[in-house]
Amino acid sequence: MIRRRLLPAVLLAGLALAALAAQAGVMTRATLQRHFPPPWTVGEKDAQLPVWPIFKQDMTSPVLAGYVFESIDLAPIPGFSGTPINLLVALDPKGAFLDVRVLSHHEPVFLEGLGEGPLFRFAEQYKGLSLRQNIKIGSNANRSEQHGSANVYIDGVARATASVRILHQSLLASALRVARARLGFAAGSDPALLARVRRDGFRPMDWDALMQAGLVQRVRLSRGQVERAFAGTGVEEAGGAGENFDETFIELYLAYLNAPAVGRNLLSEAGWQHLLGRIDEGDHALLAIATGRYTFVGDSFVRGAVPDRLTLRQGDLPLELRDLDLDDPLRLPTALRRADAKVFRVIGPAGLDPARPLDFALRVTREKGMLYGERVSRDFALPYRLPADQVIAPESDAKGWQAVWRTRAWELAVLAGALALLAVVLARPRWIVATPGRLARFRTGYLVFTLVFIGWFAQGQLSIVHITAAIQALVAGRPLAFLLYDPMSVALWAFVALTLVVWGRGTFCGWLCPFGALQELAAQIARRAGLRKHLRPHRDLDARLKRLKYAVLAVVLVLAAVSPAWTDRAVEVEPFKTAITLNFVRAWPFVAWAGGLVLLNLVLYKGFCRYLCPLGAGLKLLGHARLLKWIPRRAECGTPCQTCRHRCEYQAIKPDGAIVYGECFQCLDCVAIHDSPQRCAPLIARGRQRVIPVHAAAAVRSAA
Repeated sequence: MIRRRLLPAVLLAGLALAALAAQAGVMTRATLQRHFPPPWTVGEKDAQLPVWPIFKQDMTSPVLAGYVFESIDLAPIPGFSGTPINLLVALDPKGAFLDVRVLSHHEPVFLEGLGEGPLFRFAEQYKGLSLRQNIKIGSNANRSEQHGSANVYIDGVARATASVRILHQSLLASALRVARARLGFAAGSDPALLARVRRDGFRPMDWDALMQAGLVQRVRLSRGQVERAFAGTGVEEAGGAGENFDETFIELYLAYLNAPAVGRNLLSEAGWQHLLGRIDEGDHALLAIATGRYTFVGDSFVRGAVPDRLTLRQGDLPLELRDLDLDDPLRLPTALRRADAKVFRVIGPAGLDPARPLDFALRVTREKGMLYGERVSRDFALPYRLPADQVIAPESDAKGWQAVWRTRAWELAVLAGALALLAVVLARPRWIVATPGRLARFRTGYLVFTLVFIGWFAQGQLSIVHITAAIQALVAGRPLAFLLYDPMSVALWAFVALTLVVWGRGTFCGWLCPFGALQELAAQIARRAGLRKHLRPHRDLDARLKRLKYAVLAVVLVLAAVSPAWTDRAVEVEPFKTAITLNFVRAWPFVAWAGGLVLLNLVLYKGFCRYLCPLGAGLKLLGHARLLKWIPRRAECGTPCQTCRHRCEYQAIKPDGAIVYGECFQCLDCVAIHDSPQRCAPLIARGRQRVIPVHAAAAVRSAA
């Protein structure tokens, strides 16, 4: 009894430790010092955030050079195997990447597939780039077309799109957390999702035209508005709002100065170029001009500082305004030439979106009491919004899974059409099975499409890896959103889930598995070349061999829950990655295994699919939810007719004629036989029974 209770406890403890280990960093200060040797020095680990400061000697004193951290401590986003990719990342104080290295990963395509070299080279591309830039995965060939934008393109890795995008997401998510916590970046939106100010469409405009176009906006506070806000506080001015009620307290003009329609009209050409040289790509220059008895900077304000009276928010996001200390003269109306004018900068990583309203606020503070002075403050909203025709909406979330789906829209459309066709054929097979030749041509054509388009081109091979990845993510308490980075697989899984309920396992195994298609096409070629028929194990031996795949499935699933490293090895029982994902370009043991299974198929028809495939075993178990017995049967099937059973290459028909749907690959051969008057023995017998009376009647007439 004690052992029975102890075993589950030990198993649960092991799962918990595996989950914790999957999310914990591995670096120590000593190991980091080896990564950053002198003149670098690694400081003590931060107590609040899992980062280490790194210093560099400058003359006689050390200077903060940045922060180094592991991505798994800050953004443990599951990779395609279900286990997070762990990166070593170093950021300088301005948000530039000093170094990016892959510490560990379990990405199937890079483990004994493409090799780790392409993954390491992909990560190295980030060195020297900055969080201030909008980094996109694409091709360096189109960088020249992006002149003047904040986009920076890095090369992806063919056949590993999902894995490198997850690495990209892990890097940016973890780096932005550090930048916001330690480098002063505000907790804003992802830079890729922000609108941009238009750089075109400039036309000469004077001050009045800028005001009418809404490019310069005026906000006025009267003395009466201010006094009403302070009513009852004890700091009202003498006379209250009754005197000079409409007197201007402050008149504020706000403008987005680095919009060309504003800046090029209010500055000289030299001043405009000077402004652009003072701000980084993605930064925002905001102009504020004040007249009246109050202003937005106090008496203690110094050039280059943050104003103590004027603040800016966007939604719940506070944004820092810092004086740009710009001396270039502005082209203002005569009445404003002596006004208090300042140009403030908001850095790009702060997350300001120029397409959304800017909520400026003016703080007015008054004091009361002589000995124990008390301050009373009120904030007055000063809204501003750049006209919609001056901004460009973000094209897409280039870092998220949505962008992957958009870029592969045409592939998904082709797949959707093919799946719809297959659904129609399986639901109404009569026309396709009307003649053996028609069925053979359609099936061969569809299998070629599955192998070439779904498999080799679109990389849509479903695999047990999808299931083990989901298990590992759930064990570690992580979401399953990483699966969305492979849209072809998601679409196929959705269709397979639906057809499992309707028809069973065979829809995928018989029609949509690229490796299964490769085996069947190879068998067709061998048959035409004169190879003898396949071996056909006795039904008892066949039944025992078909149980092997459940043992393989059980081993893989248990390892997925307790050991990511051993899971990476166990899933290699599937030849899918070698034959489909990597086109047999791989180390010889894997090529020998995949090639051997294709050759085995020439002798023992689809031996892997029937006896070893863990994915097939899982689909068969799930296929018990099937609702329909859709393959037609007659009373004579099995007794006395055995035609379909003898013709079934999958040995999925019992001696009594019943279909074993869990082992049926839905090739439609038995459906074609069932409907054929020339091939179905019961139909042939009935035809003869009809013919005999006709001949007898003719003989009687002849004798008469």
